[in-house]
Formats: sequence, structure tokens, C-alpha cells
Amino acid sequence: MSSDFDKLLPTLERIATALERMAPPARAKNDLSAADAFVWQARTSYLQPVRNVNRVDIGLLQGIGQQKEILYNNTKRFADGLPANNALLWGARGTGKSSIVKAMHAKINAESPASLALVEIHREDIPTLPNLLHILQEGGRRTILFCDDLSFDMHDESYKSLKAVLDGGIEGRPKNVIFYATSNRRHLMARDMIENERSTAINPSEAVEEKVSLSDRFGLWLGFHNISQDVYFEIIEGYAKEFGIDIPTEELHARAKEWTVTRGSRSGRVAWQFIQEVAGELGKSID
Repeated sequence: MSSDFDKLLPTLERIATALERMAPPARAKNDLSAADAFVWQARTSYLQPVRNVNRVDIGLLQGIGQQKEILYNNTKRFADGLPANNALLWGARGTGKSSIVKAMHAKINAESPASLALVEIHREDIPTLPNLLHILQEGGRRTILFCDDLSFDMHDESYKSLKAVLDGGIEGRPKNVIFYATSNRRHLMARDMIENERSTAINPSEAVEEKVSLSDRFGLWLGFHNISQDVYFEIIEGYAKEFGIDIPTEELHARAKEWTVTRGSRSGRVAWQFIQEVAGELGKSID
């Protein structure tokens, strides 16, 4: 009997080795102290550390002084353990909505000994919010949960996950988490979608209220709008000074104005793209 088992042992060992190789790798442990910024990987329930966040200094964000002050006060109170509101930053494309969130995170951390974590969740992963909030609550670190370009389509039911965790669910939002979102839409739905809900529902007012009320769950609304030409020039001049781009002001303005014509718009994003173009021509790094 023992002899038969000895003959089978090498085969069993090979099978065990093969099964071990086929097994999925062990799930990495979430560690909110590993970095100051993370991206939520919903499929694996893992907070991927981000060592170098793509952002600009908050001093270079021009034309949004009031928005910066309001968001700073709200974020500082949260960092200090005081009551603060979830924030919806809405408005035109390229006006600094996502830039201000990332820049504010850096500013608060530079000032505060108890630093904040910044966790980005992608729009398509909103249904996994309850799981993520549970992980963040267990981690204990005060965290800005950030979703860029948040909006919902006609038949998208994932907004209910967000609505529940903002303040309407049994557990609600953990005290160590605040939610900041950006959107091109004030009510997170396109106007034609709202009108369609009104025209096709059995009870039009209730159908519209169900989805429009989502934005009411954000205690703080900050609007971002297209900038004037003077503000656009201020942004360009600020970037030029910061990165040592030595071009006469009149020439810089003329080229910047021409750039807006080719792009068909004038915004902070367009200003940044223009500076990248000029810096590249001059062989200067702006990293």
C-alpha cells in the first residue's frame, strides 16, 4: 500500500504545484498610509497608491478666487475634524474644476500635520461606493473621495448608490470621508433627459424629483464659468513666469489670443495647452 502511495506522490506534487500556479494572486492589502493619493480599483477592491499626482499649484489657478476660498474653508474644516459639506463643482469644460480639487488637497496637506488622503473613484465604479466607503472607514484616515466628470444617463440606476451614501442610507457617509465631484451638469443629468422623464412618467413631478434631487445631497455647489480675455491673459502670464518662459508680454498675448481662435474656446485648460506648446518650442521643461 505504501509502495503504491510512493508511486503516486510525485504526480500529486505536480498537480499541487500546477494548482498553486493557477490560483489567483493574493489580494494586496489596502494601506491608506502608503501614499497621499490613491485610485480605487473596483474589480480587485484595491486602493492603488499614486506617487505623483498630476496637478498644478493652486496659485496658478486664476479667475476662480471665490471658488478657491469657499472650497479651502470647507476642506480645512474637514481636515480639522469639524463639520463640512460634500461639494459639487459644476460648469463649463476646462475651467479648473478638477484642478482645484487636486491643488486644494496639496495645499491643505502642506499646512496641516494631519494630512488628508485623496481617493479617486471612476464614474463607472459608483455602484461599488458602499464597499469603498467601508474600507475608508476602517482605514480611519480623513479622506477626500473624488469623482471627476460625474453624470448620469437616462436609464442609469447607479445614481441610487451615490444618493444613499451621501446622506440617505442607513449608514450614511463615514465621518472621516468627504465627497467632492465635478460635472458639466448642475443637476448631473442632461436637460433633455429631465424633460423626457417628465413627459414619459406616470407621475412626472415625482420622476424628475427622484433624479434631480441627487444634486441637493451636496451641501456645497460651486459654479465654474467661461473666463474673460483679461483673466485668460493673467493665467498665461502666471504660467510664463512660473516656468521661465521669457517672451515679451505683447507677443505672448498675441500668440495666446491666436491660440484661442484655433481652439474655439478660452479657458484655463486652453491656457495650459498653449503654455505647453510654447515651452516645447523653446525646449523648456514644465514638469
